[in-house]
Formats: sequence, C-alpha cells, structure tokens
Amino acid sequence: MKKKKLAPYLYILPGLFMVLGFVYIPIIVNCVYSFFRLSSYSSAMKFVGLDNFRRLFTNEVFPIMMRNNIYYCLISLLVQVGFGTFLALLLESRLTGKARGIYRNIYFIPSLISLTAVGLMFSFIYSPQVGLLNTFLKNAGLEQLQQTWLGDKKLAIFCIIAMSQWQFTGYITLLMVVAFQNVPEDFLEAALIDGAGPVRRAVSISLPLAKEQLLVCSIITIIGAFKLFTEVYSTTGGGPGNNSQVLGLYLYQNAFLHDDMGMAAATGVLIFAITVTASVIQLRASRSGQI
Repeated sequence: MKKKKLAPYLYILPGLFMVLGFVYIPIIVNCVYSFFRLSSYSSAMKFVGLDNFRRLFTNEVFPIMMRNNIYYCLISLLVQVGFGTFLALLLESRLTGKARGIYRNIYFIPSLISLTAVGLMFSFIYSPQVGLLNTFLKNAGLEQLQQTWLGDKKLAIFCIIAMSQWQFTGYITLLMVVAFQNVPEDFLEAALIDGAGPVRRAVSISLPLAKEQLLVCSIITIIGAFKLFTEVYSTTGGGPGNNSQVLGLYLYQNAFLHDDMGMAAATGVLIFAITVTASVIQLRASRSGQI
C-alpha cells in the first residue's frame, strides 16, 4: 500500500530535479551573483550591493538596448502574433481547400532553420555590394532606394527585426492553426446557418475560443523579444556603434568578452524581471479583462 502511495512521487522526482537544476537554482544563483563583483578567472567575490544595477541603468547604451528590444517586441506582436493569426484563419478557411497541409509546411519551414544560418543568409541579402536586396532594387530601376542596410545606424535594428519576422511568423501560425482546429464545428455551423459571414465567424467564435492560445503566443513572443541574441550577434554584433545593441547581446559581451560577470548577472536579472512582469500582466488581463 505504501509503495502505491509513493509511486506517483517517484515518477515526479526526475522531472522535479531537472527543473530545479536547470531552471530555478540557476535563477536564484544568478540573482545572488548580481550583487557581487566577480570574474570567471578568480574565485574571489566582492559584495557591491546594487552597484551593478546602477552601472547598468546609467550606461549610455542602456536606453538604446531597451528601445531596440521594445521595437522588436511591438513589431513581433503585430507581425508574428497578429499576421500569424490572420494566416491561421486563412489556412482553416475554405479558401485553401485540400492544399492547406502544403501551406502549413511552407510557412513552418523557416522556423526550422538555424538562427545562425538565417543571420548569415540575411547578411548576404543585405550586403550593399553584392546583396540580393540592392541588386533587386537596381534591376527594378529603384537605385535611389539602395542602402547600406546593416551599416546604417537607423536601419540596422529594423533589418534584423524583419529577418526575425520572416523566420518565426510561421511558428505562431501553426500554433494558432491548432487552436482553431479545436473550435467546435457545431458553433461554426450554427453561425453559418444564422447567416454569419467568414469575418463574423472569425471575430465572434474562432478568436474568442482560441484566446488562451493567443495569450500563450503573445507571452512566447514577448519572452523571445527580450531574449534576442543570435540574430544580432550573427549580423551586426550590436553595430554600427551600439545602435543595434540589445540586452541579450550585452549580457554575453559582459560575461565572455569583458569578464564582468556581475554586470552580466544584473542584465540577466533585468531580462527575467521584464519577461515575468509582462507575462503576469497578460495573464491577469486575460482573466478579468482588467489589469
């Protein structure tokens, strides 16, 4: 009898140890490290209190990083979640017919490609000399629109954002397709009998019944926006100057280039705080309709 009572807990233990070892304990340790000045080449730790956070918030690059991450977040919510949801509705409509499975695969393929490979591919596309984009503009008679895309301090971050939207919109689309497939057919058929058109059925039935998945997609997108690293690292490295710098890349540079582990830990705590706060606000708003 005791063995039967203990059995469920024994099955839970491996997963519990993994979550503790790879998620919660590292978060706690990182929070502790953020209050110390430390180096990866020495075991010595000097307690500095909130000095790492002071240096982070007063750094001249900090407003640029926050601006770029917020740009990425807002545009990703609009394109990945907004346009991805629109594509999902189209895929589940009668317009796609029997080819809907092919379309799903086509939209999802970009999200399977390595982020580094995508970064290198778009570095070539954006190249001012031999890049596909400038070549296309030249052949189309639009030479005046040619740019040094990743070398322009105003355009660089938006070029990176555009690259990311191309890759991840299909992933959100597929998640929303699954949600729309779970909408009861009876509801849609009843609305059709009542004379509701495709737009009315989407707005009044499909979207409200898929709001939980829409919330999940929004949270995933926000977390991804503030964890942004590989796309910037593989294209501009934060340049030109620091105009495409983001929090994730700044964390990496402090940890592995400048050997300022305390600053890196403080940056990690900030990213964690932003993503958790945004997620909690979304969860509360979705439950009650009020924040």
